[in-house]
Amino acid sequence: MNDARSHYQRLIKAVEDMPALATAVVHPCDEVSLAGALQAAEHNLIAPVLVGPPQRIAAAAAALDTDISAFPLIASEHSHDSAAKAVELAREGKVGALMKGSLHTDEVLSAVLNRDTGIRTERRLSHCFVMDVPGHAEPLIISDAAINIVPDLAAKADITQNAIDLAHALRFAEVRVAVLSAMEVVNPKVPSTLEAAALCKMADRGQIKGALIDGPLALDNAIDTEAARIKGIVSPVAGRANVLIVPDLDAGNMLAKSLTFLANANAAGIVMGARVPVILTSRADSVMVRQTSCAVAVLVASAR
Repeated sequence: MNDARSHYQRLIKAVEDMPALATAVVHPCDEVSLAGALQAAEHNLIAPVLVGPPQRIAAAAAALDTDISAFPLIASEHSHDSAAKAVELAREGKVGALMKGSLHTDEVLSAVLNRDTGIRTERRLSHCFVMDVPGHAEPLIISDAAINIVPDLAAKADITQNAIDLAHALRFAEVRVAVLSAMEVVNPKVPSTLEAAALCKMADRGQIKGALIDGPLALDNAIDTEAARIKGIVSPVAGRANVLIVPDLDAGNMLAKSLTFLANANAAGIVMGARVPVILTSRADSVMVRQTSCAVAVLVASAR
């Protein structure tokens, strides 16, 4: 195992003495999503409550040749119903997290955000990747690469605070936030540089709390000390950032996938900003990534 993989091992180890987190697994109607939940249960990360059509979940369990009789099962008629019933469990305090199964992310988030029956808060929802990059000294949090398409300044403030809260839940010794752009100088023709500067001033005024924040920073001088030195950037964040706030979903998604497919990084995913953490996994995720995503949710729930 290379050094980077030890980041995820440490996160999983951090929760090994914590009680398993009651988690509504939303519509685990295929082998991959059901297996991911059961593997996390085997490692005492979550206590799954399966929510979905009983016959379809039973078929997935049969395909895995596994017995799920020990796990509570809440029957639903279809995927939208699964999402609604899982969110209801969270509203009633019966589960402390949601885990996406074999349904679209939009279906889960629509139920979470429903004004009458959802579990939204005053904070905007945002997604965070916890990236495990080979050769990089620390895990990296990247936000938002999955939910907010073109966030405005108010949304970016929430995205930034959510990422900071996640970093504290993950027990980062110091949270250093880089607000990314294509350049490290404020340029009126590049809106992301103006918003980065505004976010830094918001942090100065206490509107964003709990971290050192700098921006605009380009990716190279955000994470590489030599690049920051060459550019003459004097900052406690430049070259040492462990949280990266991207300008928009396109940039974040490309950054995360570039690290995954070109640098062999792993990406555990979590949604922040609701009453409970929402675990988002991909069909392509490894067992380690799925377990780490669950461990992240346990730490977030514990921090609350």
